[in-house]
Parts: sequence; C-alpha cells; structure tokens
Amino acid sequence: METYIRIMQEIDMKDERGMYYYPFPQNKRVRMYVREKDEDIWFRLWNADEPRLWDEHGWVPYRAVKRAESMYEGKKFDPGQAYDLQLALVLVEEG
Repeated sequence: METYIRIMQEIDMKDERGMYYYPFPQNKRVRMYVREKDEDIWFRLWNADEPRLWDEHGWVPYRAVKRAESMYEGKKFDPGQAYDLQLALVLVEEG
C-alpha cells in the first residue's frame, strides 16, 4: 500500500473529470474519482468499457460506502478496495 501511495504522489492522477486512482490496479480502464465536499470524501466510478456508469451514477460519500459495506460481506466485490479512503485522502491532500 505504501508503495502505491508513493507512486501516486509522483505521477499526476488527474484529468478533466478530476483526481483519480485505480481501484483495481491491474485494470487501468477503471478509475475511481475522488473529491472533498461537505466534510467528507466522495467517490465516483468511471469505466472505459461502460461509460454510461459515469452518467447514471453520481458521487457517493464515504459515509454511504461504509453503511453499505455489510451488504457485500462474502461476495466477490470488496468496497474496501474500490472505495479506498486512505488513497483518496492522499489525492485530496496533494490535489
């Protein structure tokens, strides 16, 4: 994790949509965008293979992610990996 954060700090993880990280580092076609708003960190997923997701799903506050985590226990999707608060905080701080 520390290596990934250091790499993120060394490269520009920002484009016209905002600041982002790769929630699944092996797949560069999926990005998680982050911003700070209303004293919370907000996330928004973008997928090059499914661009409609950007339009259909808005920004999600981290509080909502934490509340929904229990719905994914034991399932393939891990919200803790996709919605990584530590990485998001680094991006916002460097932003």
